[in-house]
Amino acid sequence: MDNRTIEQVIVEYSDYLLRVAFVYVKDQKTAEDIVQDVFIRHYQHSEQFRNDSSLKTYLVRMTVNRSHDHLRSFAYTRMVLTDRITGLGRQRSPESLLAEKEMSHDVLKALLALKVPYREVLALYYYDEWTTVEIADILGCPEATVRTRLQRARRQLKKVLEEQEGFTHGFD
Repeated sequence: MDNRTIEQVIVEYSDYLLRVAFVYVKDQKTAEDIVQDVFIRHYQHSEQFRNDSSLKTYLVRMTVNRSHDHLRSFAYTRMVLTDRITGLGRQRSPESLLAEKEMSHDVLKALLALKVPYREVLALYYYDEWTTVEIADILGCPEATVRTRLQRARRQLKKVLEEQEGFTHGFD
């Protein structure tokens, strides 16, 4: 590991990795378990990190892989969405929070209805603002595949949102 301690790494990346894991598993507690496991594995096997990419990319890749492992596991069952991603550390007016909550609930519900390959590229591209090259590196697939998934995911998300009664989304 570089000059940073494990505590510094946890403070710097835990919220971000938690959001990444949540996009996959749709459950706050499971996402927390995955992120904790990622940090433990990173600490135990820190010599495996070869600085080929940034530490953030490496940890995101570990989180994505661990999330995929969970989704493939026997213990995984469909979970009902009860929690939603909250913007930690941001202070806004109650009115804007309510409006954002209503809008983001509809969008999050539609996003989580998509299959994992589409959900992950949308989240990494729009929410985390990664480039298609970086997403391809994280997912271990060609950049063209990422672009194709993004295009299909946008179409599917638009369709799901249009089917929701009363949702105005500005796609026109």
